Amino acid sequence: MSATMLPVCSEVKEDQLAVEVYETAANGHQLQRITECCTADTAGTIRLKTEKTFQTITGFGGSFTQASAYLLNRLSPENRTRILEAYFGESGAKYALTRTHINSCDFSIRNYAYAPVPGDRTLEHFSIDEDRRDLIPMIKDAMAVSQDGFRIIASPWTAPPWMKDNNDWRGGKLIPEYYETWALYFSKYLVAYREAGIPIWGITVENEPLGNDCNWESMHYTPREMNDFVSRHLGPRLRADGHEVKILGYDQNRGEELREWVNTMYGDDAAASYFAGTAVHWYASTYEFFPDNLQYAHAAAPDKHLIQSEACVDAEVPRWQDDQWYWSREATDWGWDWAPEADKYLHPKYVPVYRYARDIIGCLNNWVDGWIDWNMVLDRKGGPNWSRNWCVAPVIVDPENDEIYFTPIYYTLSHFSRYIRPGAQRIDFENTQERLQVTAAKNPDGSLVAVVLNEGETPQGFHLILGEASRRLSIRGQAIQTILISTQN
Repeated sequence: MSATMLPVCSEVKEDQLAVEVYETAANGHQLQRITECCTADTAGTIRLKTEKTFQTITGFGGSFTQASAYLLNRLSPENRTRILEAYFGESGAKYALTRTHINSCDFSIRNYAYAPVPGDRTLEHFSIDEDRRDLIPMIKDAMAVSQDGFRIIASPWTAPPWMKDNNDWRGGKLIPEYYETWALYFSKYLVAYREAGIPIWGITVENEPLGNDCNWESMHYTPREMNDFVSRHLGPRLRADGHEVKILGYDQNRGEELREWVNTMYGDDAAASYFAGTAVHWYASTYEFFPDNLQYAHAAAPDKHLIQSEACVDAEVPRWQDDQWYWSREATDWGWDWAPEADKYLHPKYVPVYRYARDIIGCLNNWVDGWIDWNMVLDRKGGPNWSRNWCVAPVIVDPENDEIYFTPIYYTLSHFSRYIRPGAQRIDFENTQERLQVTAAKNPDGSLVAVVLNEGETPQGFHLILGEASRRLSIRGQAIQTILISTQN
């Protein structure tokens, strides 16, 4: 029997399912509505099973960095507004979950802290004035554009050097005698941002507590040290000061270290009572999303958040106005050159679009409830960045010429953020089309969404089935589709 003759169950009514299909593809489609399917054999089925649900979605989005905010302020007002609308407006990606940095990070113009005076234990000189020129205006303008609003997670890369045992921005550990001061620092930050009109929904205790080889701002914790800081200092301080903020632990890669951290975090009742969830990054591999470790982290705390808090095409300079590069196997990351020999297989060259789409689908299918990209905007050099740690962002700008480039990564992220809304529940599915990767969700308004990825170069057909209705569909080679399914009779 040929693929085109593959039968659908007899109780299913062929082509009775009403759908809207939006596609981004290497052929040039950019979140384009598709009204006619491409020619492809129907080689399998995707059956949506709404009766079984999984995690509730917190949201998708990107990060407010000083670098991005600085660049926006160098553009014309028209282009600045255009980018904010593209990320947060009703016509754009409708980002709902975001991140920003406490103190400076690598994507800052310079090193800075909100308490620069050494020995200021009571933080009398605490001030967020450094953020008022660029970062705070970007966040507030995004808030004005967003109709539904969005949540912000704030993360420190380091405490001020004078609180650390090496007196440096990079590496080192928090001196125990400053644990209480550092906890107070978080509280003062939350108050200062709230007074600036920006509520913070969540914090991570430390960005990448395992370090970054001292290349830029960092501060190290062991799992037990972080537990001690949270249970004895940070948690009690925030609770006493009336902050209803989510505390997320870990905040680094999804390799085997993740298991050690969740075992420690949730194996300690005192610390577990303060942790609202676990934050993870994707840098352990360019293709592997570590489903077993994500499943393990969920099982360790099934009632808590599991949020992907940072991802980017790292160790690369952006390609300007070159869509095909983002669809080709040309990108590399830090591990291509520097990973230990035993781990090099995890870091081959990769297709940037696939890395994003595959990872988000894999994360959703393994209990992750929020997914956050890194910088929203960078320049043609992959900065600005004081440490010369160049990366790629979904939107690249040339401020000297007041030009904008929306890369294919921007549209890839929009396939999820625009259509799978906060409060959605991931739903079960059966997929016999082995060449396609799939995830699906039910939104709070009852609408159903399926996202399909085809990494192959040839079109693929499939029957989409919901209950007793089905639809014959197809997806181009090298393409992503978001399918909106009508539940109305």
